[in-house]
Amino acid sequence: MDVKTWTYIVVGLSFALYIGIAIWSRATSTKEFYVAGGNVSPISNGMATAADWMSAASFISMAGMIAFAGYGGSVFLMGWTGGYVLLALMLAPYMRKYGKFTVPEFIGERFYSKTARVVAVICLIIVSITYVIGQMKGVGVAFSRFLETDYNTGLYVGMGIVFFYAVLGGMKGITYTQIAQYVVLIFAYTVPAVFISLKLTGNPIPQLGLGGSTADGTPLLQKLDQVIQDLGFNEYTTSKDGSTLNMFVYTLTLMIGTAGLPHVIIRFFTVPKVSDARLSAGWALIFIAILYTTAPAVAAMARLNLTETVQTGPVGQAASNLEYDKRPEWFKNWEKTGLLKFEDKNGDGRIQYYNDAGESFKQQGWNGNELVTVDKDIIVLANPEIANLPGWVIALVVAGGLAAALSTAAGLLLAISSAISHDLLKGIMRPDISEKQELTASRFAMVCAIAVAGYFGLNPPDFAAGTVAIAFGLAASSIFPVLMMGIFSKKMNRQGAVAGMVAGMSVTLLYVFQHKGILFIPGTSFLGSMDANWFLGITPNAFGAVGALVNFAVAFAVSKTADEAPQGVQDLVESIRIPSKD
Repeated sequence: MDVKTWTYIVVGLSFALYIGIAIWSRATSTKEFYVAGGNVSPISNGMATAADWMSAASFISMAGMIAFAGYGGSVFLMGWTGGYVLLALMLAPYMRKYGKFTVPEFIGERFYSKTARVVAVICLIIVSITYVIGQMKGVGVAFSRFLETDYNTGLYVGMGIVFFYAVLGGMKGITYTQIAQYVVLIFAYTVPAVFISLKLTGNPIPQLGLGGSTADGTPLLQKLDQVIQDLGFNEYTTSKDGSTLNMFVYTLTLMIGTAGLPHVIIRFFTVPKVSDARLSAGWALIFIAILYTTAPAVAAMARLNLTETVQTGPVGQAASNLEYDKRPEWFKNWEKTGLLKFEDKNGDGRIQYYNDAGESFKQQGWNGNELVTVDKDIIVLANPEIANLPGWVIALVVAGGLAAALSTAAGLLLAISSAISHDLLKGIMRPDISEKQELTASRFAMVCAIAVAGYFGLNPPDFAAGTVAIAFGLAASSIFPVLMMGIFSKKMNRQGAVAGMVAGMSVTLLYVFQHKGILFIPGTSFLGSMDANWFLGITPNAFGAVGALVNFAVAFAVSKTADEAPQGVQDLVESIRIPSKD
């Protein structure tokens, strides 16, 4: 069978599984809709949390970012995994002990303020919408390439699947669907990696293959360094992109942003006991580590395969460069998506792929890098095709990418709908509505959230398209600080919490929007041009940690101007922090 047939079969079966689970796990109460009834086992919750957290950015984009950034790409591995450890140790057990449904509910009650709750809802929606755009876009790209549909059709299909199991089952349906999605995505990620590691190094374990040698006895990483350096690119095993400060701040942003993601935090509300929250965090870390320790191997092997396939001979020997008319089928397929583009700049009918900055290449008759577009997001999806793996393996990767995108999209959409129905409607506007009315409102809010996410997926704004890291920065600057202060600062008052959230979110949005040219404010020229690194060389995607510092500073400064939190609230905070025996 061809790849398209295999893809329809594998993707179709996985979607049928998700829909079947949604029907079986239909939510009948608000508790089931918001927290899956609160009786999910630690192992199951760990698996669902892993799927919820490992989005299309982890499955599709991370290996691509590492493949082209080399050592510098480790910022994503360190930031995202470190952030999860921070979340598991510093926030999850305490949030579970508090025993509420949503993050804004915790913030509203801890800071005894409806205003704080509303501000938290606004921050949550901004973070979640920014994040979900990347997930919906990933669904559209995967469908458009492998099912040979247009981008919009692929996105509509993905929206329909999420609509069915998220609206019908709420957190209960999402939880059990995410368990299935984790199984699909982890097999989809590791199986091709095993095949490719065997082909390149003879070792079936990708993590060991990364440190192994190729068939000619050359260490894999040494060979990769040599191949790409011959083409004028930076050495793979040395980071030369960005300052040390920017890398540190970027890592910190990803860490505290991860710990502040509301759709991940609410997963710890679904287990019966506080001790189960700790156990599920440990299980989730194990499940996440399977993919995250495989990603560096996938990145290095994919970069080597791509480069050697296109640049088939030593640099300077133009006769051995790949003839465009004889390009492989995978090359033609990805050209159709626009994510891979070739331009014959010297008219020789061959593909010259190299670092355009090198003057020596021009002396050889090359008029510029002719692969004018190599989108980083194609690395994981195209890697099995480049390596000539069986069609069912390629189809499995597609199903995995879709599972990763859909699982995270569902979690984000639930966080948005819960904030609207539970925190705004039930918590502030109409506290007297019945549970049945609230459940109906929750489903309606979910439908609206899916529609909004779909709109932005079809019309992604420039500031968010392809920049999932911005969502981490926004979470880092707004939600993480207020949760930390809410748990570990007994005297922090509502005035400080609200001011901190507003300041942190505002300064981060200003920094990002100014960079993207969406916003220009007179007097901010000290930030520099939109094409340059700004404040101390810190890039916009890394600015969340600075926004978090602003949040903390403003919160503590403002809190000094008003009375400290009431004694009852301080006693509540103290009770949350006392270790529980359950």
